[in-house]
Amino acid sequence: MKFVTGTGRKLTTYQEIAGGGRNNAAAVHGAVHLLRDMGGLAFFTLRMARGAVQCVCAPDVLPEGLCEECCVELSGTVREEPRAPGGVEIAVESITVLSRPAAPMPVSLGRGPLRLNLDTELALRPVVLRRLKERAVFKVQEGLVRSFRDYLTGEGFTEVHTPKIVRAGAEGGSNIFKLDYFGKKAYLAQSPQFYKQTMVGVFERVFEVGPVFRAEKHATPRHLNEYTGLDFEMGYIDSFYDVIEMEAGYLRHAMKLLADEYAGELELLGAELPAADRIPCLRFDDAKRLAAEKYGYKIRDPYDLEPEEEIRIGQYAKEELGSDFLFVTHYPSKKRPFYAMDDPDGPKYTLSFDLLFRGMEVTTGGQRVHDYAAQVAKMEDRGMDPAEFESYLMIHRHGMPPHGGLGIGLERLTMKLCGLDNVRYASLFPRDRSRLEP
Repeated sequence: MKFVTGTGRKLTTYQEIAGGGRNNAAAVHGAVHLLRDMGGLAFFTLRMARGAVQCVCAPDVLPEGLCEECCVELSGTVREEPRAPGGVEIAVESITVLSRPAAPMPVSLGRGPLRLNLDTELALRPVVLRRLKERAVFKVQEGLVRSFRDYLTGEGFTEVHTPKIVRAGAEGGSNIFKLDYFGKKAYLAQSPQFYKQTMVGVFERVFEVGPVFRAEKHATPRHLNEYTGLDFEMGYIDSFYDVIEMEAGYLRHAMKLLADEYAGELELLGAELPAADRIPCLRFDDAKRLAAEKYGYKIRDPYDLEPEEEIRIGQYAKEELGSDFLFVTHYPSKKRPFYAMDDPDGPKYTLSFDLLFRGMEVTTGGQRVHDYAAQVAKMEDRGMDPAEFESYLMIHRHGMPPHGGLGIGLERLTMKLCGLDNVRYASLFPRDRSRLEP
């Protein structure tokens, strides 16, 4: 009989090699990322979980037939080498091949840019993701999610996990995937909106990291049909500015964590962290007017922001207000969902906001209607049948505090932070209207 204790075999990590002392013994594993045979010596880059390290190997130690993408385990000595990436290398003393590829790579991972078009690169995604630069995007994304959880947990939020198969869409409209659920009509959730509001009545402050589905037929660089939402909802707020302040606190926390622990990935991507300590807010109508006046164009849609307009408003925020971020507040009621609270000082507008980051909307949020009669009245005013939302309205009928929340598009936030030109590069395996694999 065998007993296990949860203590596995300890190998040297990349972080220990990069930041530890020199002339230390190391036992590591990884994949041969790039191999160069220099005659008397062989140099190869070992791709590890967090980074890559140069290794040097004498001919008598080099296994026969070693090639790129062989998975190996090796031992040796870490030593200083100014010409190596990171200034260190491993002098290999023994190496064991754990597995060999059955076919050569369709693209080179370690020799310059890929120069592939988007469709080809996404079709080769399972192997392209092994490139160090592609991996760096998703380590940065990890930092954004990690800091979201850490910050909100520290602010008294409870993490929840809500259904993604639902009876009714939170946003309404036609951009919703329909399902046959054992003979009943069902949908893929457009957001966790109803459930996170419900959970405010349970825990007061909740957050979720989960998939969001939108059946939009867009084919733009900013849209996906499945993306990851960073959502939170909080109760007992004084105004929707409490929600804005909470997001600003998260962003400040996230940028610090990225600077402290993901500097290598940011450097590899050439990504510049934005300042998040002072984020300006402008009303929707003021933001539209100021950008139109500065850049000399006519406002075409008085009720929403077009993508080109977001770019101009983001440019205005950078040039005039010195910020990569801008909260745009008080969106017209006509363009906001039925659960958005109208502004009592001007009911044509709502107590809602978007966050623009470098000219793109990455967050939508605001204060919600919490009074039962007010919510029913707003539904009826929009031609909706409250009976179809009976389980949602249960929370209003039985008492809810003033509350609000937001949803952040993780891929868009990652895209703008990493300087990518298409949101698909910020999704591991993107889903759009023509892509179901890999």
